[in-house]
Amino acid sequence: MAKMYHKEKSIQIKSSASAFYNNLSVLRIAPRCLTYFTVVHANVVNMVSASWDGLNYSHRQLQSKEGNVATSSSLIMQAAWCVLPSRDLLVLTSQKGIQMYESDGSIMVYWHALDTPETPTAKAVFARGIAAVREKYICVGVSSGSVLVFDVPSKGSNITLSEVLEEHKEAITDMASECSGNLECIADLVSADDSGLICVWKSGEDFQLLNKIPGFDTSCSSVKLWKGTVIAGYGTGQIRLYEGVTGILHAEVTAHARWIYSLDIAPVTGLLISAAEDSWVRVWHLSLTPETNSVEIEHMYNECVTDTQICGAKFCDGDGYAFAVTGYDLSEIIRYTQA
Repeated sequence: MAKMYHKEKSIQIKSSASAFYNNLSVLRIAPRCLTYFTVVHANVVNMVSASWDGLNYSHRQLQSKEGNVATSSSLIMQAAWCVLPSRDLLVLTSQKGIQMYESDGSIMVYWHALDTPETPTAKAVFARGIAAVREKYICVGVSSGSVLVFDVPSKGSNITLSEVLEEHKEAITDMASECSGNLECIADLVSADDSGLICVWKSGEDFQLLNKIPGFDTSCSSVKLWKGTVIAGYGTGQIRLYEGVTGILHAEVTAHARWIYSLDIAPVTGLLISAAEDSWVRVWHLSLTPETNSVEIEHMYNECVTDTQICGAKFCDGDGYAFAVTGYDLSEIIRYTQA
């Protein structure tokens, strides 16, 4: 197999990555020739701004807050950038609630507290799974199975909780929106949970449930949506490709020997990256045949990050020209670019 990517100089981070699904987010800021990265460690988010020439790095750490009080006890579950047409926001989810920041992490514009039970329960309370949808929505999953839909104005902090979607019975693991930019796609949001159930949605003033894809009691840890196709990664190490609206299974691949922690897609080229506990990062190519409405997946590239439980892998651009990887206990972001 041809050497598609080569390793670049790693980016050091202030503290190592926690073993959470999808523990890496990347935001490319082309006008300023910068790429932002975030990695969650316990109750802090490590944020790095890297210049494209590799000469300048700046670091910031964000803490989980409860209202306006920084609390050390609240674990952050995920940090992800939400790119809307009018603004980019950095969203943090924790055991206490949901924080939304300006994209550079400088100003917190919104805080939503989670309903915590008066008496301690066996079930943990947290938010996890973040997706920006269409013009103005940010959707966030909760451990109860609810999906919170926030209506985000083009500027300012007047963000409102506009709807709560109640279809999942288990904790949400991941959410994704249609990333190909194709407005003809009916399905534009997908949510997955600990039981493996996937819900496919159409956004709008009222979100509509289009389909439920059963999970066969295997957790779906990472999910993507591309040209109407749902790409799901599971605890079994399998990747499945479903047609979103009908739920027809197009392909199933035993991609990894252990739990898949992260999937990402480069919408322009159809490259897919999968990363797992088994130390392997794999790159695939998806191709869509409109005549037969079928999707094919082809294996392109492997990279082993020795002795590392990988917990995040993301493309750094829409073409899949470069990608970055994080691993449990690694205090660095490893980067690869096409050879």
